[in-house]
Amino acid sequence: MDISNYIDYTLLKPTVTERDIINLCDEAKQHGFYAICVNNCYVALAKQILNNSQVKICTVIGYPLGATATSSKVYEAKKSIADGADEIDMVMNLGYLKSKNYVSVLKDISDVKFAIGRIPLKVTIEISELNKNEIIKACEICLDAKADFIKTSSGFSKSGATLTAVKIIKKTVKDRAKIHAFEGIEDYETALKYLEAGADRIGTSVNLEPATKAQLVRNTKIYKNYIEKLEKTSVSESSTTKNPV
Repeated sequence: MDISNYIDYTLLKPTVTERDIINLCDEAKQHGFYAICVNNCYVALAKQILNNSQVKICTVIGYPLGATATSSKVYEAKKSIADGADEIDMVMNLGYLKSKNYVSVLKDISDVKFAIGRIPLKVTIEISELNKNEIIKACEICLDAKADFIKTSSGFSKSGATLTAVKIIKKTVKDRAKIHAFEGIEDYETALKYLEAGADRIGTSVNLEPATKAQLVRNTKIYKNYIEKLEKTSVSESSTTKNPV
């Protein structure tokens, strides 16, 4: 299975350089990834590099804590779109959620979604900081706010995506929102497991495509060797049957 069209090729470290962004974009084009995800200061640069390609540009706002003012998130989102972003990824205000101030959580997301219109909005809920009931509540608020994606993790917390959390999110949102699994997905087999669990997008800082191709070649060789051995065994058994000792 070719998973390149499910990949958000991500580079969000604070030390990322312009050369890193250029390399990221070039690799995304080369392997046909669906999107890249970069800090919003690099959206304009990424747009220049990807202008004639099919690769989308996603950027993060209120990142990584989600604790900035809603007006700041709205400004970041609008500026990012003006610079060329195709998708916006905001971080939920977890302090409000933990305080059970659900109205403020809803307003925070709704205001950003209203500001960007039809541009897809992802909301990072940071599953490593939430219990099961909080994950469900976060998802319900995202649905009420008309978010397009629910994203598991920012990559800056205790841990990243888990299959259990993706299944909880899928059971909650069903087909009303898409799921973005991010952080800790570093090989082809793991990515497939998340897609099978209900994820619609895989965020990774690791280039899964070469590993996938290598694995396919390896599996093909193993299968070929297996068939050859099976055929030799069949021939040998046939000869023994025709010429019994």
